[in-house]
Amino acid sequence: MTPPSIDTHLLRQVQSQISTVIKGKAPQVEDCLACLIAGGHLLIEDLPGVGKTTLAQALSVSLGLRFSRVQFTADMLPTDLLGAQVFERSTGQFHFKPGPVFAQVLLADEINRAGPKTQSALLEAMEERQVSLEGQTHPLPQPFFVIATQNPTEQLGTHPLPESQLDRFLMTIRLGYPDRSAERELLVGRDSREVLAELQAVMQAPQLLAAQVQAREVIASPALLDYLQALIDATRNGQWFVEGLSPRAGLAWLRVGRAKALLAGRGHVSPDDLQATAVQVLAHRLRPRAAAGRGAVEQVRAFIESVPLP
Repeated sequence: MTPPSIDTHLLRQVQSQISTVIKGKAPQVEDCLACLIAGGHLLIEDLPGVGKTTLAQALSVSLGLRFSRVQFTADMLPTDLLGAQVFERSTGQFHFKPGPVFAQVLLADEINRAGPKTQSALLEAMEERQVSLEGQTHPLPQPFFVIATQNPTEQLGTHPLPESQLDRFLMTIRLGYPDRSAERELLVGRDSREVLAELQAVMQAPQLLAAQVQAREVIASPALLDYLQALIDATRNGQWFVEGLSPRAGLAWLRVGRAKALLAGRGHVSPDDLQATAVQVLAHRLRPRAAAGRGAVEQVRAFIESVPLP
């Protein structure tokens, strides 16, 4: 049975509603929605207090999704996140008590303050959409979307995310400080908690799942695929990065390009869709060569400019 098509006006309405809470960050809001439509997970690297938690809450409310927030700390255990088998005295049996990961939108706040063992507890959930404990497998609700926030690694009490964990995040974004006009709106406007409390769901989970299916059907022409392969090859030639993109990363980039095209109301992926998401999809996956003297973001931008359009 073919799922119903989604009116892209609804998706734009979701963007617009979230932007009433997250002022002056329309590109980041669109990236967040594209990541969700592409079926991935999002990592937000930024300072505390710039609106990361508010963004996750506004997204879940606007899409009618069940939301859960977990504050990661140094003493947090995997069972605090996943759940545990609990003994019920009345029946004399153990039963599974789900943890906060059993939500449709999970905000993993300050994920790099937890130890590696707790960080890795998210790996199966993010990749397989399930949790395995004591020989039993528990499926997670659909859709399942992780928004993790990460403080700058130079701050005290942080643990760098391993590469295997970073690769589970489809995109990484930064919100940054608001511009002057957006900050003035925040200063003279209402408290964001009040605005959040008044938001209404624009879409529901079945509509979002249908949008994810529809995004997978967006056309990528042979010329577009030639361009994507040229970009992938450029990451592997040793000029720009220590190691190149994996096939899985290339597929992830194409999924995001399809989601961006759907949000724009187009039925095909354009080179602009890949270029506009290059930093968000690639910078956390690639290590620049030391001789380049650039950070990952600057190196990604430079290599994108070096590959000619088809």
